[in-house]
Amino acid sequence: ATDFSVIVERFGPAVVNISMTGKSRRAQIDDDSDPFFEFFRRFGPQFPRMPQGPQVVRGQGSGFIVSSDGVILTNAHVIDGAQEVTVKLNDRREFKATVIGADSQTDVAVLRIDAKNLPTVVIGDPAQLRVGEPVLAIGSPYGFENTATAGIVSAKQRDTGDYLPFIQTDVAINPGNSGGPLINMRGEVVGINSQIYSRSGGFMGISFAIPIDEA
Repeated sequence: ATDFSVIVERFGPAVVNISMTGKSRRAQIDDDSDPFFEFFRRFGPQFPRMPQGPQVVRGQGSGFIVSSDGVILTNAHVIDGAQEVTVKLNDRREFKATVIGADSQTDVAVLRIDAKNLPTVVIGDPAQLRVGEPVLAIGSPYGFENTATAGIVSAKQRDTGDYLPFIQTDVAINPGNSGGPLINMRGEVVGINSQIYSRSGGFMGISFAIPIDEA
């Protein structure tokens, strides 16, 4: 079996947790993954109407530090609609982040935090990736530090329609570690973990990462 522990130890500190708060434009609970969905479906009519108008929304994801002075890459969808973005480092320090830019087409966002001498990742070359090669994803989901999942490259240049060609892997990606780095055996970041393909919402063995050179 492939041992990724040295890579996780070395580059884990450069992976961050990203949380955001923003305002949503509608005030209904219609997502059946929401823990309150069933409650409101059953008992909602007995309660006064939910307040209409903007509601606070919260989101979580992962990101990784690409320069020691606080530049961070993540997914655009992680910070979509954010009014306030908080970055939590592996050493538990927290920073308010500024969104430098976000591009929904490539699903990449760039953040900056006001900090110095931060641990960083090493950037690799996705063109060198071979199908069948082992890869590792590190995330910082839901406040858990350094969650690692591993698998292999399933396909390259996978066209999924609206987005740019992805690296397809069978590495488990969930909303919490979306935005984290996809790393090769040399410890180099080759992609940003972006999304899973799933009809059920569960993991089906197909995940997509944005090639780091495109990012």
